[in-house]
Amino acid sequence: MAEKTNIGDDFSLSRVPQSERQSLWSITIVRVGSLATISQFLLGAALGYGMTFWQAFWATMLGSVILEVISFLLGYAGAREGLSTSLLSRWTGFGRYGSSIIGAIIAIACIGWFGVQNSVFANGLVQATDGALSLPVAATLTGLAVTVLVIFGFKLLSATASIAVPAFLLAVGVGIYQVLSDHSIFDLMGAAPAGEKLTMGVAATMVAGGFIIGAVITPDFSRFAKSGKDVFWMTMIGTIIGELCINMIAVLMALAAKTSDVASIMMQTSGWLGAIVVVFSTIKINNLNLYSSSLGFTTIFDSIFKLKLNRGMVTLVIGIIGTVLSVLGILDKFVDFLVLLGVFIPPVAGIMVIDYFLLKTHRKALDESRKTGALPEDSEKLNPITLLAWAAGFLAGYFVKAGIPSINSLVVSAMIYYVGMLIMRAVKNGNGVNRKVA
Repeated sequence: MAEKTNIGDDFSLSRVPQSERQSLWSITIVRVGSLATISQFLLGAALGYGMTFWQAFWATMLGSVILEVISFLLGYAGAREGLSTSLLSRWTGFGRYGSSIIGAIIAIACIGWFGVQNSVFANGLVQATDGALSLPVAATLTGLAVTVLVIFGFKLLSATASIAVPAFLLAVGVGIYQVLSDHSIFDLMGAAPAGEKLTMGVAATMVAGGFIIGAVITPDFSRFAKSGKDVFWMTMIGTIIGELCINMIAVLMALAAKTSDVASIMMQTSGWLGAIVVVFSTIKINNLNLYSSSLGFTTIFDSIFKLKLNRGMVTLVIGIIGTVLSVLGILDKFVDFLVLLGVFIPPVAGIMVIDYFLLKTHRKALDESRKTGALPEDSEKLNPITLLAWAAGFLAGYFVKAGIPSINSLVVSAMIYYVGMLIMRAVKNGNGVNRKVA
């Protein structure tokens, strides 16, 4: 029987028991909140500035299908096992130390983006108050407020999203109405883009790459799902609203305004509502950044130092660090570094999916331990095949320019891991036969 966790711990180092699973609404509203953001608007606006409506539609469809497949497969595994991404990876190819590397990459990437988004949040608050609050004061208030929300775990994230998502969509709706009121939607659907043309490959890369980290950390939230069916609807509804709807609305706005700076347009045309869009957008995405970062850090300390830290306390520490860095403005210089970290993430999905669904290396141990609500007693320390596949996937994503880089890295890592593991098993089995004959 799984033990009840302390406040803020949120089953960070254990399975989420069935008694603590959440409703379809609770998990879906968090998922929609991670996609319905101002950054998603900027992505759609960039597509609308360089493509026609229908070109942008098919690019969004292609990128969305890729994200949906990755999100559902990993999300299903997370729900079935009740484990976060960094913890699940321990028994899906990465081992104890490999999972700590994943935890570190996710944690650093998410705390970095937390700081960057907190600066955006603070700027929105400064504009909303007409400069009554200075940027350092606003950044301190926003960073600490989000930190307190995240300390209390998934249930409060869901409650916050239940308020923030509708408010965000309402503000967006009013802004869209004001921007598009002077244009015919049908005319815009046939209009030529104002900027330099984007190719389908580049555009699909932007869509898939823009949320690939979010797709990989789907288990962080799907572990609270009651069934695989709930995971399917959570990811599907999130993709339809967050990718297709938000993207295509932003495409229309970019075609109408003949610019990609939709955030600026909305702030100018919507005033307070425009500021609300920015504020609510960053509240939602920063909740998730900090939450996944805290799960990553607890996994690192458990894997390497055998220390079981309380996730709530970890959240408080990293929230303060991220807030301080955003106040100092240091994180603005780290965006390129954070983007580079993002290239390390897609191969993780390829390896985990192949191991869990095809090779089933530790499936028996996971199945047996699941019956008691515990974790498997043993895990390998580090798999060299995993490191080889991970490195090859990263190199493919970074250097191969043809196709979609994030998908190139995922596919290459998956293929090398699958073939490498089959060869390793064949060698082991061969050695076993030889010993028996001798």
